[in-house]
Amino acid sequence: MPPTIREQSDQFKAAAGKRLPPEVLEIFDRSVMGFRAEGVPAEAVKAGDRIASFTLDDASGKQVSLDRLVDAGPVVIVFYRGGWCPYCNLALRTYQQELLPLLDAFGTQLVAISPQSPGQSLSTAEKANLDFTVLSDPGSRVARAIGIAFEQSDEVLGAQRQLGLDLAKVNAEGSTYLPRPTVLIVDRSRTVRFVDVQSDYTARTEVADILAALTALVSVSP
Repeated sequence: MPPTIREQSDQFKAAAGKRLPPEVLEIFDRSVMGFRAEGVPAEAVKAGDRIASFTLDDASGKQVSLDRLVDAGPVVIVFYRGGWCPYCNLALRTYQQELLPLLDAFGTQLVAISPQSPGQSLSTAEKANLDFTVLSDPGSRVARAIGIAFEQSDEVLGAQRQLGLDLAKVNAEGSTYLPRPTVLIVDRSRTVRFVDVQSDYTARTEVADILAALTALVSVSP
């Protein structure tokens, strides 16, 4: 049985702890603990909510609307921080390998959304060999509208720059807003049928949980 996303993330975290500068590691650990203590925001999207349609650019710059996506059936939407995030990459590759091949049976598409520019999104898709749609959410406007966005602290931004990442340069519009890692399943009416928002940005929704939600959705559909 392949390792879960949590197992992969734990392995990466242990390895990173040995190579990152101690002061940077301390900042990141403090950030994670803060998000855990905060928990999922009360205003975050919930199952049963009907979300407004949106139109975003895909990795090639083509506009894609939520209405068009759900027209063919339910859509699994993954909000991720960016291609620079190793935990995001672990999850996206796992979804590519273990989730995507099973979605045709549910009549479902997979879409990933980040605040990266379309060019950065294309780089992410190419590097990870992703066969699903990757969209750019400038300024995390969609993520903010559904209550899952946050603005990165100056302390964390500084630690990231120390490691060579300038978030304002890889995100569209120079924004430092990021989405909390989130998976939604949205039906044809744009109603959220499943939602999993992670307060800990090193955690991700497991493939088994997404498949269980899709199975439940199919079983109650007319």
